[in-house]
Amino acid sequence: MSFISSNPASGEQHSQYPLWTEREIDFNLNKVATAYPGWSSLSFNTRANFMLEAAKIIKQQKQSLSRLISEEMGKLLTEAEAEVEKSAAGLAYYAENAAVFLQKEVIQTDASRSFISYHSIGTVLAIMPWNFPFWQVFRFAAPALMAGNTAILKHASNVPRCALAIENIFKEAGLPEHCFRSFMIASSQVKDLIADSRIKAATITGSEAAGKSVAAHAGKSLKKSVLELGGSDPFVVLADADLEEAVNVGIKSRYMNCGQSCIAAKRFILVESIADEFLEKFKNGVEALTAGDPLDSQTTLAPMARHDLRAELHSQVERSIAHGANALSGCHVIEGAGAYYQASILDNVTPDNPVYAEELFGPVAMILRADDENQALTIANDTQFGLGGSVWTRDLERGENFALQLECGNAFVNGIVKSDPRLPFGGMKNSGYGRELSRQGIQEFVNIKTVWIK
Repeated sequence: MSFISSNPASGEQHSQYPLWTEREIDFNLNKVATAYPGWSSLSFNTRANFMLEAAKIIKQQKQSLSRLISEEMGKLLTEAEAEVEKSAAGLAYYAENAAVFLQKEVIQTDASRSFISYHSIGTVLAIMPWNFPFWQVFRFAAPALMAGNTAILKHASNVPRCALAIENIFKEAGLPEHCFRSFMIASSQVKDLIADSRIKAATITGSEAAGKSVAAHAGKSLKKSVLELGGSDPFVVLADADLEEAVNVGIKSRYMNCGQSCIAAKRFILVESIADEFLEKFKNGVEALTAGDPLDSQTTLAPMARHDLRAELHSQVERSIAHGANALSGCHVIEGAGAYYQASILDNVTPDNPVYAEELFGPVAMILRADDENQALTIANDTQFGLGGSVWTRDLERGENFALQLECGNAFVNGIVKSDPRLPFGGMKNSGYGRELSRQGIQEFVNIKTVWIK
């Protein structure tokens, strides 16, 4: 068995990489674990210099790295460029802030002196997805490495070239050998890696099923885990919203990356009084999206990452229509080479429809109607997911109150849900637990130690 790198837009195969044997896994795991003491003993300033050098290399290689992302997972080139830039910014952010985030905190108690200190824990395993093949990795690697941990990446099987490119960036930046390694292993091999005593913690961004598996195996070995899983984010439009702005951002949030994002707007919850006007504008914008070559600047709708993912999405669409949803736009496969799917809108989705409770991981928007603001909030929270959500209103106080009541980890008022290194990112319910980014993200994989002195 091997990992195959192919172009979702054309089906052309680039290269393939054989899976590592158990002997190769053991050998390389030992190398990473052995590299940990030396790496953790370096000063924050020294580690920061490596991160800044890696950020510099990413910026210098922006064009080639962006093209690699587009060719391997299908992302529009402009979106890939933005992802590369964000990855460099994430490295710089932790280079500049890690020492502050992990400095000793003096606490007044009955001791002569008591404080909290933060210490690295060892080698951390990251199981990362294909939809943001660079950013997802760097938002884990930057804080983990700056905290003094070493890191192992098990990347998605369809982006092996991205995995190796990331490893090479750290090598070029001069990191001590084996501080960051990309392992060419299958998902079935992850459980044994988690159980290995040389792995101290695990983090995953992926599906509910994958998250449950990682959490179960980590729990069995009493190891820390962080899960960032699926989402079905509500995009709530209240009666007093700026509809032009809501429509424009809604289209971007739903169809960016061909809708393949955990924090994409997926459930459009419209107050009845503005629903028809919003939908007319929204439909016009969606139907203007143009599928094509991701490297072409005129293309506004990318292909999906794989044909099997497209088939799964279309099956969900067909089931939703069979249960009463209205195919307002699209809802069909685009024939020809590449894993293309028409930008689509499903109207009149109700709780009786199975898709109401599912995540649509592709370019399909669900439309749900609410009588008023209170019902809109009820619908927004009527989900097993809890990653993000947004509300649109001209009344900022109303928007803030609504956002505070959303059952999710990331609530936005009049803005697209996004990750930002300065803010913690993560979910609740079936969207996972733990946080990435900001101070909270770097503190996930450290030993938070109490020191009490008399």
